[in-house]
Amino acid sequence: MWDGILIGISTAFSPVNLIAVMLGCFAGTFIGLLPGLGPISAIALMIPITYGLDPATGMILMAGVYYGAIFGGSTSSILINAPGVAGTVASSFDGYPLAKSGNAGKALALAAYSSFIGGTVATFLLLLFAPLLAKVSLSFQSSDYFMLMVLGLTTVAAFSGKGNYLKAGIMTIFGLMLSTVGTDLSTGVERYTFGSIDLLDGISFLLLAMASFALAEALHNILVPVKESDTSSTEVSDLSISKQEFGEVAPTIGRSSILGFFVGILPGAGATIASFLAYGVERNLASEEQKQKFGKGSLRGLAAPETANNAACSGSFVPLLTLGIPGSGTTAIMLGALISYGVQPGPRLFVDHPQVFWSVIISMYIGNMVLLIMNLPLIPYIAKLLTVPRPILIPLILFFSLIGVYLVSFNTTDLYIMVFIAIFALLLRLLQFPIAPMLLGFILGKPIEDNLYRALLANNGSVSFLWERPITLAIFCLVCAVVILPCWRIYRKRSSD
Repeated sequence: MWDGILIGISTAFSPVNLIAVMLGCFAGTFIGLLPGLGPISAIALMIPITYGLDPATGMILMAGVYYGAIFGGSTSSILINAPGVAGTVASSFDGYPLAKSGNAGKALALAAYSSFIGGTVATFLLLLFAPLLAKVSLSFQSSDYFMLMVLGLTTVAAFSGKGNYLKAGIMTIFGLMLSTVGTDLSTGVERYTFGSIDLLDGISFLLLAMASFALAEALHNILVPVKESDTSSTEVSDLSISKQEFGEVAPTIGRSSILGFFVGILPGAGATIASFLAYGVERNLASEEQKQKFGKGSLRGLAAPETANNAACSGSFVPLLTLGIPGSGTTAIMLGALISYGVQPGPRLFVDHPQVFWSVIISMYIGNMVLLIMNLPLIPYIAKLLTVPRPILIPLILFFSLIGVYLVSFNTTDLYIMVFIAIFALLLRLLQFPIAPMLLGFILGKPIEDNLYRALLANNGSVSFLWERPITLAIFCLVCAVVILPCWRIYRKRSSD
């Protein structure tokens, strides 16, 4: 192992690979800034470009684009409420309110530090425990995944304000309903497509996120114009994080780094689920006073998803490199690239091609350093986006949101669906329904359904899988505790009153 790490260090620190990781981080950051353009399309375009390169160099370049896009995607989420990539949707919940309150610099700086720490912690965990974590990842079965996703649904309270739990529950169910649109891959049955070919593949998460946040925000600003006095505080004057603020977010960053990494190593989970789970966990752990700040500019609410999504990016390389199983759409493209280089990912990768395996891991830490050094000095200039006159900014948000979704599918029907969802989301927003639970339900709906189907199939339709496996039973008990404890607290409080 240590011989392999030394080979990885010498490979990663070669001039060519250092240039590759810098170019990847720069390109990824720029791609992440543009709403709708995710790392999947960028990496797919880079595969033919990297054909002539050494496999290690090609993978380092694509890995740089991957976590650079996640790093940069938070910027548009924070400044204009338009998530650059799906993994940064949760960053907008508290990042955008922070920016609107005149703390754009602080929000961007906190996002940069959180991303760096999350990525660094995950890189060291990956470096030390990659072979062992591969076995842990393999031990999870459909029943375990099902209960894990249900556990994610129990965090719905984290996305609701005081007294809005019922509304949050309704929106979660609505999100679950939207996730069923399209073709059921288990049975091949079309559901809720209304005879439209364009709905056979279902509704894109990116489309839903861009419509319900970026487009709805732009329409809200048109319908409810912001007074000039409300925008006078958009100048960046403070990029520093005080000792008190760092002390507040430090435990959050630590917990979210570990949570994000372990969610990332599970095939099919990815950065988006990790960021939502981390946000939900932090709000549920917060005191009553701190809970009121979530959704209104909480530092913990921003640090949690930003840390988790970057940690999950590093974690997703565990199943890719050690098992040959892609943990997300992006790593699926990278799997294809590895095979095209003549490198077969799997348990023998770090034996047969140690320079590829270890150099990619080492380059992640280098990339995190590059991203931090590159982004921090640019924060005052990037934040000036908030000073762009609203008559110019709103059309730009509309343009990039629509064109970003169109470039993913090249389907005009998606634009019509997007506009309809945006108008519907605006109406819900005016009625004070939280939008985030809908996204949570949507993103967890498909994994819940698929894994429940496989678990029932493996147990001849019996629900005994809930208690037959120790991992499933442990998660099931945790779900029960998460659901019962808040109800018990409410009951105790009312009894004492």
